[in-house]
Amino acid sequence: MQGSWRDLYEDACKIEMNPKIMFGKPVIKNTRITVEHILRKLSGGMTIEEIIKDHPHLTREDIYSAQAFAADF
Repeated sequence: MQGSWRDLYEDACKIEMNPKIMFGKPVIKNTRITVEHILRKLSGGMTIEEIIKDHPHLTREDIYSAQAFAADF
């Protein structure tokens, strides 16, 4: 039996949703950077490299996870 979509995402990617962090918005695990923030930067024309330069603790995989999460949410 498969788990909920939240369980699947927590196992498969780097996104978490916790009501105690950023009001429960989806964030990159172990950060306070929301998926929304990543998407706004990308839609504003920033490259993945530019985002990583602004947030050096993020990885390319973090950004891909944010995009994947948003596509399925």
